[in-house]
Amino acid sequence: MRPETAQGIFVNFKDLYYYNGNKLPFAAAQIGQAFRNEISPRQGLLRVREFTLAEIEHFVDPEDKSHPKFSDVSDLEFLMFPREDQLTGRSATRVRLGEAVSEVLFCILLVLSNSTNFDVCLSNTCCNRQGTVNNETLGFFIGRVYLFLTQLGIDKDRLRFRQHLPNEMAHYAADCWDAEIECSYGWIECVGIADRSAYDLRAHSDKSGVPLEAHEKFAEPREVEKLVITPSKKELGLAFKGDQKMVLEALEAMGETEALGMKAALESKGDVEFKVCTLGKDVTIKRNMVSINMEKKKEHQRKFTPSVIEPSFGIGRIIYCLFEHCFYQRTGKTDDEQLNVFRFPPLVAPIKCTVFPLVKVEKFDVVAKKISKALTTAGISHIIDITGTSIGKRYARTDEIGVPLAITVDSTTSVTVRDRDSKDQIRVEVDEVALVVKEVTDGQSTWADIMWRYPAHTALATDEEEASET
Repeated sequence: MRPETAQGIFVNFKDLYYYNGNKLPFAAAQIGQAFRNEISPRQGLLRVREFTLAEIEHFVDPEDKSHPKFSDVSDLEFLMFPREDQLTGRSATRVRLGEAVSEVLFCILLVLSNSTNFDVCLSNTCCNRQGTVNNETLGFFIGRVYLFLTQLGIDKDRLRFRQHLPNEMAHYAADCWDAEIECSYGWIECVGIADRSAYDLRAHSDKSGVPLEAHEKFAEPREVEKLVITPSKKELGLAFKGDQKMVLEALEAMGETEALGMKAALESKGDVEFKVCTLGKDVTIKRNMVSINMEKKKEHQRKFTPSVIEPSFGIGRIIYCLFEHCFYQRTGKTDDEQLNVFRFPPLVAPIKCTVFPLVKVEKFDVVAKKISKALTTAGISHIIDITGTSIGKRYARTDEIGVPLAITVDSTTSVTVRDRDSKDQIRVEVDEVALVVKEVTDGQSTWADIMWRYPAHTALATDEEEASET
């Protein structure tokens, strides 16, 4: 039972990299069931043992985490809650995303240019402001998550991005942020956006023995000084016999610091104790068993393990918070009556519109079916209701399930289109109505844009008042 869906993507990295033409960056997405050992399931869809998880794994060069489309989201301004503000008791504040990323980049440039040191940089005002997003790619996904959630219908004033505290963040992570949505249970983590560095691919490589690497080809060969470890298979075989392979692999896997330390010890003492993890013991390596040297070589490409930026979406939590944010009540015929409404945006509403003949007359039924056919052809999900129920009651029923538009057939040539939230109505020709609805539900135009183009229709007061009789 998997705790996340992402590991299948990492296992298939080589195939995905090949499919993308052996180029970075690229991303893969997956959605499926995940499981957690939740001790106390409660709060509806918020704390459960089984849930739907959607994850994106964006693979990127660890030396270049810029993003070509970051400028598309850099001007977004929303609530951010960096760790410095959490530790000092301050509240979340609105920050422009471009500033949040550029401040960190500015500090990194200062350190790299030797104009200051990291400790001094942290003490400066620039690093203690809200800008703490580690890199452009991470910032890009934070911006895209903000747009995704607000376009779904999440209230932007009850959405914030909170940075993980040092004791919350995984040891391998470069930076982590949670998109938290405020609901009746408080602030709920619904999306995690993490820079997981190269940990996952390295862990799979170490356990499987299969290198999960990317490469960058150079336009011109580069001369570099590299550490070369050359074990002597003959001497290792004579000394370790059946354990030769494991000792050889352990020597070749040494990091630069460890290898140079072994070289110095061999030169001074002639032998050194070396721990072989796969054998579970130390072995004695002598000077004639391995050669360790720094050599100049020409490289035509650079091999590296990619870093990964991972946005992870808890679908159940997002839906729960969306229901809370979109639900409201408005007054019915009397002040004591409250009518329930879901204000789902047209783009995401499950049912986009309804078609109602004003009265049960055959000629209106024919027009309603004609409009329904046009809506189906346009790919618009809708309900047609040709019952004799009063129009006010039918409006109330569809408002209660979040249908944004209602088409009322009261003529054979033109119809009225009603907006759920404002209750404003316009007059549209029968042949045009499907295109008008598609414009609104696809997000090409807002209801306000449509109101400018078509004549307003004044509904009878009794029609809307009848809603309270449901």
